[in-house]
Amino acid sequence: MTAQCRQPDSRRGLTLLELILVMVILSTVLAMAAPSLRGFFASRRGDDAAAQILALTQFARSQAISEGLIYRLNFDTRERTCWLTVQKAGTFERLETGFGKAYSVPKDLVIMLEGIEQEDRDVFVQFTPYGTVTAATIRLIDRRGRALEIACPTVTESFSITESDRIYTQYAAQ
Repeated sequence: MTAQCRQPDSRRGLTLLELILVMVILSTVLAMAAPSLRGFFASRRGDDAAAQILALTQFARSQAISEGLIYRLNFDTRERTCWLTVQKAGTFERLETGFGKAYSVPKDLVIMLEGIEQEDRDVFVQFTPYGTVTAATIRLIDRRGRALEIACPTVTESFSITESDRIYTQYAAQ
C-alpha cells in the first residue's frame, strides 16, 4: 500500500468571508481619509486660481511693454471673474485671444481687492508700456479663512503669490 501524499491546491482563491473582510477594511480606510482629501482638493482650486491670475498679470505686463499699449486686468467680484482688455483708439476692448476670455474663480473662494483702480464701475489693475503697474493686492480667501495673495508691492515690481499669515475668520465657514 502506498501512502497518498496530498499536494496543496495551487488554485485556491479567497473565500467570500475573506473578500467581505477586505472590503470592510478598505471602506473604513477611505471613510477616514475622505475629509482630509476634500480639504486638499479645495486648496488646490485656490492655488490654481491664483496661478491663473498671476499668469494674466505676467502676460498683460509683457504685452503692454512689447506693444506700447495700456492693458488692464479687470475684475467683477460679484460674478467672481477677471479678464484682460487693451486700450485701442481710446477705449478698452477685450483681447481677441484666449487671454481675453473671462476666467472664473471657484465659488468656494472670496475675492478681496486692495489698492485696485476704479473708473466708473470698472475695477482693474493697469499695466503701462513703461513697465509700471498698479500696486495692488488680490486676495483669494477659502472657506477656512486662509488667503492666497497675488500682490505687487510697488509700481515697478511684478506680481507674486504668497500665503497670508492672517486668518480671515469672517469668511471661514461655520
